[in-house]
Amino acid sequence: MASRVARELGYLYLNTGAMYRALAITAMDRGISMDDPKALGDMAKAVELRVREDNGLFRAWVDGVEVTERLKEPGTDKAVKVLAMMRPVREVLVDAQRKIALEGGVVMEGRDIASVVVPDAEVKVFLTADLPERARRRWRELQERGISLQWEEVLREMEQRDQKDLEREWGKLVRVEGAHLIDTTQKTVDEVCAEIVALCEAKAACFTGS
Repeated sequence: MASRVARELGYLYLNTGAMYRALAITAMDRGISMDDPKALGDMAKAVELRVREDNGLFRAWVDGVEVTERLKEPGTDKAVKVLAMMRPVREVLVDAQRKIALEGGVVMEGRDIASVVVPDAEVKVFLTADLPERARRRWRELQERGISLQWEEVLREMEQRDQKDLEREWGKLVRVEGAHLIDTTQKTVDEVCAEIVALCEAKAACFTGS
């Protein structure tokens, strides 16, 4: 959704979750324990992380090595759930994301964008859907990528991730004041994108006075 909205508006698209996933891959490759916040934070500070969208594909490089194909592997899914809870890592990435936001013209995707990264964002959208539907969407995505997992397993992992996001001390999942709630359970991609673009255009009209 975020990628498509960015294309329609002519904005930059930033998938902040992919940034955490790229660091999770790096930590696994370097044998850094997911139970060591300081070591993970030091790693996040030391590496050169580059991300960008390329013809609909969001790509990531760490110290010049591309990790795009590994971003959504099951092993990365499990590791990022832990790494994303670590405040030293979050502080590094939030700082990087804020610098990108300051340049303007960007659509950011992530669970803490409106609450932590850019609380003064001009348009805030809280996208949701019921848990079984979100699990079905994720399961279909994995099937298309040739990753075989049972739907029940995907559902269980997503439920656990939601719980962790609600419980974490910093950057927890929350709908902030002023965020537009859009339940996508019974909506098509076209409908949701049109709704978000309309919100952005209405905000732009307010600025121009038209």
